[in-house]
Amino acid sequence: MNFSRQALLGIGMIIGGSVMLYAMVQQIGESNQPEPVSAMIEKPITEQESSQPLTTDIETEKRILAQKQKERAARVAEQERRAQEFLTEQEVAEAEALAKARAESQQYMASTASAKEARAEDKKETSASAESALASPITPKASQISETSQQQEAQRQAAAKKAAEAKKAAEAKKQAEEKKQAEAKKQAEIQAAAEKERKAAEAAKNEPPKSPSEYQVKKGDGLIKLARQYNMPVEVLAQANNISPSTSLQLGQNITIPSRSQVQRLEREAAAAKKAAEAKRDAQQKLREARQEVKETDAKGSFGVQVALADNQAKADQLAKKFKEAGYQVKTSPTSRGVRVIVGPERGKVAALALKDKINSDSNVNTTGAWVLYWR
Repeated sequence: MNFSRQALLGIGMIIGGSVMLYAMVQQIGESNQPEPVSAMIEKPITEQESSQPLTTDIETEKRILAQKQKERAARVAEQERRAQEFLTEQEVAEAEALAKARAESQQYMASTASAKEARAEDKKETSASAESALASPITPKASQISETSQQQEAQRQAAAKKAAEAKKAAEAKKQAEEKKQAEAKKQAEIQAAAEKERKAAEAAKNEPPKSPSEYQVKKGDGLIKLARQYNMPVEVLAQANNISPSTSLQLGQNITIPSRSQVQRLEREAAAAKKAAEAKRDAQQKLREARQEVKETDAKGSFGVQVALADNQAKADQLAKKFKEAGYQVKTSPTSRGVRVIVGPERGKVAALALKDKINSDSNVNTTGAWVLYWR
């Protein structure tokens, strides 16, 4: 800190001296400029007017001018001398400040070095004392401490060994459980595979034969049991034997077991028949609802459903018989293009349309070209 203060003081003195020197040089330069002759002449003349009579002699003026120049040169020389003295004093002050700063810096460095040497000595002494303490024989107190430490170390090692053994036992137990679970899982998989194979074998055994075969009914047999045994619907087995699914079998009776292709065909036919029966029931229900909804205002006449246009009366009568057997009211009507076969009549067109849908969905009459016509 002292070194910094001295350095700042020296810099400040240098800057101040430089400023003063610059001002003096400017003043000297201004003083060296020659004054106007008229002013130089007027000034001595004014002075002589007050002290002595006016002189217009040229030699006198030259003498006065030379005297003024001499006095000016003397003043300049005095100023230069003073500036030189100031510069000298400034240099001396700067040298002293620099020397003082260097001395303080050296003193600081010397004190720092001595402090480092002292710390090094203290460290050496501490190391030496520690080495001597280590080299000295163990006192009874130190031996007791060592024995206690050994006992604690032995206890710690025993606890660590016990913990390691417990961890090892836990791992062994875990591995045994995992092995047991893996074996149980493997056994379950084996059993599942065996059960699957058994079921597949039973299914293959109970599948319908490749070709139709005959089976003689034994004691306890029935359509349901045989259908389950050969893995087919009861309706299919009954249809293959042209009997009802609720028919009871007789002991010794021969039953035809349909082949796989027959079972598939019969299943398709059964599905189609079921679908047709459902459509017929729906059409019948719609017809019933339409008949219930018919009003007197809707009936501007009767409507019928034409189901065929026969070439002659014989064919028309044959078709009419077929529809009558299916439960419909049928009439024939000769026209110029043939004999019409008409089902009905129905009161109101809504009911006639429902009747048409019922006829087109009835598999017993097997027609899809029925259409509604005005009866009268």
